[in-house]
Amino acid sequence: MDLDKARSSFLAFVQVIKDLRTPETGCPWDLEQDHKSLRPYLIEEAHEVLEAIDEEDDDALADELGDLLLQVVLHAQIAEDRGAFDLTRVIENVKGKMIRRHPHVFGETRVSGSSEVLQNWEQIKLQEKKRSGAQEKSEENSAFQSIVGIPRSLPALLRAQRIGEKATRVRFDWDNIGGVVEKAEEEFSELKEELAALPEEAAEASAPLGSRATILEKNRAGLEHELGDCLFSLCQLARWLGINAEDALRACSDRFLSRFKKMDAALEGSFDGLSIEQMEAAWEEAKQSEEK
Repeated sequence: MDLDKARSSFLAFVQVIKDLRTPETGCPWDLEQDHKSLRPYLIEEAHEVLEAIDEEDDDALADELGDLLLQVVLHAQIAEDRGAFDLTRVIENVKGKMIRRHPHVFGETRVSGSSEVLQNWEQIKLQEKKRSGAQEKSEENSAFQSIVGIPRSLPALLRAQRIGEKATRVRFDWDNIGGVVEKAEEEFSELKEELAALPEEAAEASAPLGSRATILEKNRAGLEHELGDCLFSLCQLARWLGINAEDALRACSDRFLSRFKKMDAALEGSFDGLSIEQMEAAWEEAKQSEEK
């Protein structure tokens, strides 16, 4: 990478954002924005980056990363406009953080592998919080501090997996994958027990929708609890396997849509009058066509 060219391009881009936010001569839409109004765009751009990565489309990735960078610079400009901080502070903060948290690169610390890097990262992060006074005194040196800080706004599967990753850095984890599988099976058994307690009429697809919903509502808390435990344990299994649960489910959803589209085409867009066996056969045919 040509650093001089990158520096010049970045500064020119920052000036474009400043121009868009200049009162009277800037863009009315950009001038109306604040941090909260831009939240949906930040989330959307991040997901478009993920989609480009999933599709292994480098041209799209370069474009979407630019859109994500726009959000960062725009937020920094809005903060500067209201006198809070500027882009320089954003950059200096993250640069300093990277240097402090990589003493094995920028200092004399030696590490044996990536797991030790992560452990050091958490310890340095805790020390930073203590120095900044961000921790309550009662929580100083608390293992809980190692797993907080994960945004509640993250997709639920991703958040569950990240919580597990953080917990294992303080050695709160299973000894082997067998323990993870056993836990997942235990949670599924508890969900089955909750389902077995449902009235018979709630378990049949033929039951009137309104009636079934009313019955299930009475059992919703228990069902939601046990289903949540199942999903959380499966996220930990994904973590042990080195699989991103969010990516796995997204890929599964894509496969379902692809197969459903083929099934729909094979059935000429109409499921009226078809038995479940006929639909299953069409589904299997669509599935097999993808596996060839």
